[in-house]
Amino acid sequence: MSHETPTRAVVLGGSLAGLFAARVLADAYDEVLVIDRDVLIGVDVPRRGCPQGRHINGLLTGGQRAIEELYPGITEEMLADGVPKGDLGGTVRWYMQGRQLEQQHADMLCIGPSRPKLELHVRERTQALSNVTFVERTDILGLETTADRSRVTGVRVQHLDSGEAEVVDGDVVVDATGRGSRTPVWLAELGYPQVPEERKKIGLGYVTQYYRLNSDPYHGDLSINVVAHPKLPRGCIFAKTDGGRIEMTTYGILGDHPPTDQAGLYAWIDSLGIPEYSDALRDAVPLTEPVAFRFPTTLRRRYEDMPRFPDGLLVTGDAVSCFNPVYAGGMTMAAKAALVMRSHLHTGAAPQPLEYFKDLARDVLDPHWEMTNVVDLSFPGVEGRRTLSVRMAQAFLKRVQIAATRDGKVTAAYMRAAGQVERPETLQRPGMLLRILVQSLRGPKSRPPHIVTRPVRPAAGQAAEQSAEPAA
Repeated sequence: MSHETPTRAVVLGGSLAGLFAARVLADAYDEVLVIDRDVLIGVDVPRRGCPQGRHINGLLTGGQRAIEELYPGITEEMLADGVPKGDLGGTVRWYMQGRQLEQQHADMLCIGPSRPKLELHVRERTQALSNVTFVERTDILGLETTADRSRVTGVRVQHLDSGEAEVVDGDVVVDATGRGSRTPVWLAELGYPQVPEERKKIGLGYVTQYYRLNSDPYHGDLSINVVAHPKLPRGCIFAKTDGGRIEMTTYGILGDHPPTDQAGLYAWIDSLGIPEYSDALRDAVPLTEPVAFRFPTTLRRRYEDMPRFPDGLLVTGDAVSCFNPVYAGGMTMAAKAALVMRSHLHTGAAPQPLEYFKDLARDVLDPHWEMTNVVDLSFPGVEGRRTLSVRMAQAFLKRVQIAATRDGKVTAAYMRAAGQVERPETLQRPGMLLRILVQSLRGPKSRPPHIVTRPVRPAAGQAAEQSAEPAA
């Protein structure tokens, strides 16, 4: 691009949403600054600013494809770096409503990087862009605007090491600071209406631990996933990841949270009734201590409903919407949001924020929000309006899951919708709808009962002696 005055975009937050935004902004602006409190460059361990980095961050197929579009070749780079791969329908073993779904290849590539590994690869590809600069160890204080407050012109920051404050000018500022975003507060201070918000209390809590296994419960599969349901509101994701390790994140909702003591955690896993878990953990070597995380409410900030909004400001990632993380949609939403943003970055023209927010809501957020809302409200203790349409969707989803215990084609179609490659309504196409109804009327497929082995656990302190590896 050729300008008399170079253009600059400023990204607040250097996590994945910020990196994806920087990637598309780099094509439209002469300079892109990524500002964050953390040290970012070269970091390959969980960061303080990304507390979920110690836990499983499932990357859906829709997200993998979006990231590949942003960074061509990055998938192969991660696979070469020891990241395992599989198919969301064919090599992921799903348990729903307490029953195992029939597995079938769905042309849904899924990869299993740990969150730090994925961030590292995306950050290195973003850093390689000649017009992107990382401004580390810097706190974000607030927005700068024109005198009439109709346009954001930059951001006030303070460098943590020197204590020096300054104003960083920008033609556009993108807030990618996550759930704790202060944009609603800043807008109120500038005289804008309150940002409409939608929250739902789910009381989610989960615990993660990494292992080295001495047995193979996978038999070629990538992950064994148990999804919580109303009769047993507990679940678990037991997945291969980089470095030959196993990530285990187990969760419970509405205050029923897994413990962090080792014996209690093993007992919790046994309560799920999945022999693959119990047998694999019988002689597994823990590589880390169990780590807990709490997620009390889902959050949707409906910027698309704002009557007015300042020019020069966009918001992305968890700063817009935080879904129930057990559905693994956060990273996918962030990558797809960047693609929407890219469509609004026309050379020589500033993006129109409300048009961006409306497209983001319609094309990215609404389908996943509605689908996950239906599942969340299937738990009686979760507060929310169970309208007729919600109850009908819940009944249909239950039939889909029953049919999928018998029919791999239903599983594959379900995974294409859940994996954000196709919209949920594709499950209601006539041929698939007939298949779902016929198979679900037969009831869930009966499988031979499993006997859950009660493992002999290593003595206290034994795990630490067996492994000298650092925490993930």
